[in-house]
Amino acid sequence: MMHNSMAYMANQAYRGAATSVPPLKAISMLLGGAITFLQKALAAQEARRFEEGHEYLMKATAILRGLSHNLDFTKGGAVAERLFQTYNALILASLKAYGRPHARDSFRRIIAGLTELREAWEHVDATVRGGKPAQADSARKG
Repeated sequence: MMHNSMAYMANQAYRGAATSVPPLKAISMLLGGAITFLQKALAAQEARRFEEGHEYLMKATAILRGLSHNLDFTKGGAVAERLFQTYNALILASLKAYGRPHARDSFRRIIAGLTELREAWEHVDATVRGGKPAQADSARKG
């Protein structure tokens, strides 16, 4: 029952974001949310607030699940398939890492991967709009 509820919430989060902002911006925002929730999950775990950390972990994985379930394989082809595999690998890695002694290092790698993916989507968004990705450029200069 909990799994179905989380899947429903994940789909609703994606659809809500995608209808209120342009789709590429929504993806960047959702990936940012997943990153934030993973950071909070790790902080809660390290503070030994395991139930709170687990809730943050579930929110992060729900976002990634929502993204993976809303891919258009007809239009996206191999890219959609690769993104599906990537999102699911990130979900599994997050679930495996939580509560383990190596969680800090694992979460850093997962968050770094999500950050890189978010920056790639921001670049695509800027390219589609004909501009340059301001956040990615300023991050590289700093």
